[in-house]
Amino acid sequence: MGKGKKVAMIAGIVVVALIVAAGVALAVYVDNNRHGEERDLERAFAAGFTEKQLEVAVEAPAVAEQAAAENDAAAAQSGAEAVDDGQRTPRTAVINYAEGPDNGPALLLVHGQSTEWEDYARALPDLAQRYHVFAVDCFGHGESTHDPALYSLAAQGAALQAFAAQAIGGSYTVTGQSSGGIVAAWLAANDAENVTACLLEDPPFFRVTPEEMQQAPGCFVWEDGFTVTHAFLNQDEVDDYAVYYAQHSYLFGLFGGLQPKIAEWTAEERAANPDGHLVVSWVPHDWVRGMYFFDDFDVWFSEAFYTGSFFDGVDQADILSRITCPTVYLKANTRYGEDGLLYAANSDEDAARVEKLVATCQTVRIDSGHDIHYERPKTFADAVDRAASVASAK
Repeated sequence: MGKGKKVAMIAGIVVVALIVAAGVALAVYVDNNRHGEERDLERAFAAGFTEKQLEVAVEAPAVAEQAAAENDAAAAQSGAEAVDDGQRTPRTAVINYAEGPDNGPALLLVHGQSTEWEDYARALPDLAQRYHVFAVDCFGHGESTHDPALYSLAAQGAALQAFAAQAIGGSYTVTGQSSGGIVAAWLAANDAENVTACLLEDPPFFRVTPEEMQQAPGCFVWEDGFTVTHAFLNQDEVDDYAVYYAQHSYLFGLFGGLQPKIAEWTAEERAANPDGHLVVSWVPHDWVRGMYFFDDFDVWFSEAFYTGSFFDGVDQADILSRITCPTVYLKANTRYGEDGLLYAANSDEDAARVEKLVATCQTVRIDSGHDIHYERPKTFADAVDRAASVASAK
């Protein structure tokens, strides 16, 4: 074989090898985007978790029940605000949850808005080695009851207190992420006899009511979440929230010309798999993960934050001041966008108020995004251990 032919053959082999390697890399990339979280969940089930449901007695304002029965749409779209007349209507509701093996003290996990208990899947196998874990779906999420009459902190907190009494039946550590952290704080304040320790995972205290979120410099979740949801509920051109969100997301707008493609791919995926969690093959999963659980999310839950009704009858400072158990506060980095918008659950000043109000509070500041237990599961588990160890040492 001549020298020239040999060089050409080698070059051809190299080109083929590069093409194969690129194809393999692309296949791995797409597979991880589409199935990475499924594998996390499989590992959780392999660690001994089972999914269950429990009925609990709940009470809701009579006016909220009437609005829910009328589909809530007309009242919400007219801008009318229901007034709580103080009357409560008893009912039962379903709480869906995953329970792990009984390997230690009870640990209750409360997810953040627009996710569900599966959001903790990556952290569950580790936690299951030393805790008896209960991970719940909040109302309006997952397989728990979807009923706008129950989309308030008081209703959700009381329901989880009843759940803990039935399913756990004794003392427990509670942790919650984002809005779930506010629910966890409610439990620590109102079920103090049973809550021995509390972990607050980046909750948006003092930056969560409509007035707080709109105060300068503005808040990411208001622009990317609640205003988008409110607009979706007040239009009739797009009937799929995931598609509407992809079209109007503040976050995706930062991606420049990629937003129309994300919206197009989202619509295609929803049409092909309307009952499944949402994945987009060609975009890094973590970029679009906020839409992953939209198939199981009732957007009227989000509307309760837009209107502020989620906090009817409760005061954030009062809740925090009544927490007496050892508390660890996980605070993700505070960042601001180029437009000055707050890219964090709350500001450093808001966090300082939390620290001051909680009697026994250890703050851990962490270089992470908002969903710490997903991004940094080992750090999250260490924080759970820290809260539990302080409680056991008392």
